[in-house]
Amino acid sequence: MKTKKITKLGYTSDHANAGLEDKLPPIESWPNQFKNYAITIEIPEFTSVCPKTNLPDFGKVTITYEPNKVCAELKSLKYYMLGYRNLGIFYENAINRILKDFVLAVKPKWVKVRGEFNMRGGMRSIIEVENRKNRFISK
Repeated sequence: MKTKKITKLGYTSDHANAGLEDKLPPIESWPNQFKNYAITIEIPEFTSVCPKTNLPDFGKVTITYEPNKVCAELKSLKYYMLGYRNLGIFYENAINRILKDFVLAVKPKWVKVRGEFNMRGGMRSIIEVENRKNRFISK
């Protein structure tokens, strides 16, 4: 039987991996008509759940990208983001997963995802991750 590694504060590998493989609505796309421009999408009411405390996390997620052959379809992106609402996932992992899923769906020339999370315990976290051209993520 495999034992879980537990930190002094009680965090386990299950907490660390929570939400990384859960099914979320797909991000759809539509054909891009132009070249050499950037799109910025702001999601000011992002919510997820801490997998250890089960308390909600709130923040703003910003996705900035240069489309290649397709653009992200906003309604499907909204449903995708709403999928995090009750999902237990650390917000550091959520931002990295958003990047991965966005790259797989849209295959942009480049993309940057930024998460600005509300203050908790006197501290505020900002997580940024980016993917440049030809650095596509495999499933």
